[in-house]
Amino acid sequence: MISRRTLFASTLGITGGLVLPTAGAGAAPADWSRAVVDSTIARYPDPASLGGWGYTRGLFLLGAHRVYQRVKEPSYLAYIKRWVDNFVDADGHMSRTFDNLDAMQSGNLLLVLHQETGDPRYRTAADQIRDRITSYPRTADGGMWHATGKTNELWGDGVFMAQPFLLRYGIAYGDQTYAYEEVTRNLSVYFRHLKASNGLLYHAFDADGDAPWKPDPATGTSGYFWARAIGWTAMTHVEVLETLPADHPRRAELIGNVRHLAKGFVRYQDAATGRWFQVVDKASEPGNWTETSASSMYTLMLHAALKHGWISGGAYASAARRGYQGVLRKVSVGSDGLTNISDISEGTNVGDLAYYLNRPRNTNDLHGLGAFLLMNERLAH
Repeated sequence: MISRRTLFASTLGITGGLVLPTAGAGAAPADWSRAVVDSTIARYPDPASLGGWGYTRGLFLLGAHRVYQRVKEPSYLAYIKRWVDNFVDADGHMSRTFDNLDAMQSGNLLLVLHQETGDPRYRTAADQIRDRITSYPRTADGGMWHATGKTNELWGDGVFMAQPFLLRYGIAYGDQTYAYEEVTRNLSVYFRHLKASNGLLYHAFDADGDAPWKPDPATGTSGYFWARAIGWTAMTHVEVLETLPADHPRRAELIGNVRHLAKGFVRYQDAATGRWFQVVDKASEPGNWTETSASSMYTLMLHAALKHGWISGGAYASAARRGYQGVLRKVSVGSDGLTNISDISEGTNVGDLAYYLNRPRNTNDLHGLGAFLLMNERLAH
């Protein structure tokens, strides 16, 4: 049976002819998502070797769970559980303070495991993050600081780290009223401060104007459009809109945000590759390069927005199709039979142009693996 996702993608012309193994590499797998999960587990057979509690591991494992939901491979869920169990004790306690948004993202896995296993430890651990959100510091208009040590700073990266968790928690445990209000307010506040007239978002905003990255004195924003920060925000809007009630008073505003980004994505998509640049609006800048994780995120948002009718038109469908093709050209199978995804920026702070352009271009960085899985599960299956 052909899935609804595959049927929809085919209608957009997205799926046709997209198995694009690199020349000289192994044969392309029938299921890129499974191949990426299997390859990563083969590289890190002990989940502890993935690394400590952090958002990159949480992102990859969230993607792996999306694959598990489709294929029901027990070893995938077992792998996620083994990683999480390194940080949750027998009473459900986690030795963490959750003083930055990044530390909250892996909380999505606690919700997943509580649902999948029924073990109350995971709910207890998730409660720690939910309780911290109540007391977490915010700007005067309600935006959660990127970290307690970054006073009154909002980074585009941050919304994905806390808001989808809070929304899922609220829906799962009868806390919807708080979750709906808090999540939508944060998206509204962040977007208002970071929004630029060209269809993009600045990386960061500082309400105090004294951050070391030298905010614009008039707007409080940073100076550049870093690709993945915008991608995090784009993915968050999709996650939230897909579960927000149809009559929520901020729903129309959030759909407007998606439309703003969709226009920017079409405007700045690289005609040659279908991907988007590390510094999105500076395609001709020497040393700029197309970045795979952000390109996956933009493609995901365009595809979801088309599917739900938040945007429409051939230009958007073409951008989604070319984005997917462009990302797949960065995925290959090596001589060892394992997949490789290349040109992924490592974790990145707010900086100047040279800083963004000179970020390492990693292969199989978990930012890119997780973003690819979240995108591919939507477009290919």
